Amino acid sequence: MSFTQDRAEMIGVQAVAWLAANDELLPVFMGATGASETDFRDGVQDPVFQGSVLDFLMMDDAWIVGFCDSVSLSYTVVAEARAALPGGEQLHWT
Repeated sequence: MSFTQDRAEMIGVQAVAWLAANDELLPVFMGATGASETDFRDGVQDPVFQGSVLDFLMMDDAWIVGFCDSVSLSYTVVAEARAALPGGEQLHWT
């Protein structure tokens, strides 16, 4: 299924909201990225920031499962949405 930019951004916003509500994982994201609370608030509607949140979530299967289960999405949707956001077309070999 090909993702539209709007659908990818909707999933990105859901991921940002889920991360913001996760008291254990949010500090890990902020520490790993150097993002401040202001950066986080300002980035909610930014597709580039949304992509960084999806990249972060894809680092751990448990995070993907937690997010997808909470919003009733297939586990593969995150990678598909990420590919449709800015920077997602880049191949990652690691």
